[in-house]
Amino acid sequence: MPEKDDTFEKITTHLITSGFVYPGSEIYGGLSNSWDYGPLGVLLKNHLKDLWLRHFVREIEYNVQIDPAIIMNPKVWEATGHVANFHDPLVDCKYCHSRFRADDLVKEQCPDIDVDGLDQKALNEIVQSGRVVCPKCGKSQFTEIRQFQMMFKTFIGVTEEKSSAVYLRPETAQGIFVNFKNVLRTTRRKLPIGICDIGKAFRNEITPGNFTFRTREFEQMEIEFFFKPGEDEKWFAFYKENCRQFVERLGLRPDHVRFRNHEKEELAFYSSATTDIEYLFPSLGWGELMGIACRGDYDLKRHMEKSSQDLTYLDSETHEKYVPHVVEPSFGLDRLMLALLMDSYEVEKLEDGKDERIVMHLAYELAPYTAAVMPLSNALKEEALEVFRMIHPEFDAIFDTTGSIGKRYRREDAIGTPFCVTYDFDSKNDHMVTIRERDSMKQERVAIDNLADYLHDKMRKDRRL
Repeated sequence: MPEKDDTFEKITTHLITSGFVYPGSEIYGGLSNSWDYGPLGVLLKNHLKDLWLRHFVREIEYNVQIDPAIIMNPKVWEATGHVANFHDPLVDCKYCHSRFRADDLVKEQCPDIDVDGLDQKALNEIVQSGRVVCPKCGKSQFTEIRQFQMMFKTFIGVTEEKSSAVYLRPETAQGIFVNFKNVLRTTRRKLPIGICDIGKAFRNEITPGNFTFRTREFEQMEIEFFFKPGEDEKWFAFYKENCRQFVERLGLRPDHVRFRNHEKEELAFYSSATTDIEYLFPSLGWGELMGIACRGDYDLKRHMEKSSQDLTYLDSETHEKYVPHVVEPSFGLDRLMLALLMDSYEVEKLEDGKDERIVMHLAYELAPYTAAVMPLSNALKEEALEVFRMIHPEFDAIFDTTGSIGKRYRREDAIGTPFCVTYDFDSKNDHMVTIRERDSMKQERVAIDNLADYLHDKMRKDRRL
């Protein structure tokens, strides 16, 4: 048997122990695939959001950002078909009672079968045929497939009996569509226009797993880009190229990223073209990070029918009236973070061949901390603290006094801090500090008064951003 690849587990263990991610509700035994982001994870997430906003809002003249509510009128989800159709095919093992998605089982164990082209009856026949076994106990006896509603249902009102049923949104896109006319009216914009959103979405997944790759609560970064019908190919190509540039800015290794165009049978019925950007996760294989889809006029037309509101666009110059078409670049923030953390992790052998270090080669502006300020000795703590206080308003930084200087360097390498700033006994006289760079481990002396400018310059020259 080939040796099992445990790279994924090693990296996730490192992320948990170092403070990027914590198991959710851990003191109460946790909750199935629930994760909390720790201080390092929050900083990385904020930096990634900032980069996304810079790339897709600030640097694209057509785009604006909104922040719609998580709980919406349930008629929104009736209009889009989520109430009627947003289900997963669920089966239970009759022996160990483990629960699975039927399509996932068939896809994993029957690679010769095109699962995406099967209806429920055909899928059920394969599951019951004996070709599929339970991954937990190895038996091949399953319940009949039943559809499992993936939206979380809750109630608004004083008591449940006198309240209205609502849903936690399963995607952020519909908050954009229902605000389409509001955005045009208040911004006085013309088409084309992109409306962007960063926010939480919720899906009652049957089998969440693989750390933060698939969870029931996740964060999306989405754009709905509205334009005149007939320009679909033009704007689809525009955003494919723009998303490619964004991935380059993240610094992911090119051989670990691929663009996969959906085959005709994979496409949603309203989509004329879809491309997924996938990352090669260690131990797991290829997984989707983001997708670019031509959605046509499906969503706006469905909301027009259900709400009886006019969501057409009147071109003030040509006097044409039409329902705009849409291209949607949709990003999974949690998956992007996981890909970045997996991609940047390295156990590096040092020059002596005996020692090694864990280092995370995160792009400078994405790393949780830009700099760690360290006194060489506790006798220099107060002077070093003044240096930290000087740069902290401009940079995410940490003040580290615990352990030898070598151990502190290793600790910062392991969380991706690009620069260690050491205040030593010469610093009192020459008013300089030693800067040690994470990737090369090279050191240089820099004047304390020039430290902030030095760090800004280094950040600007990071080729990835």
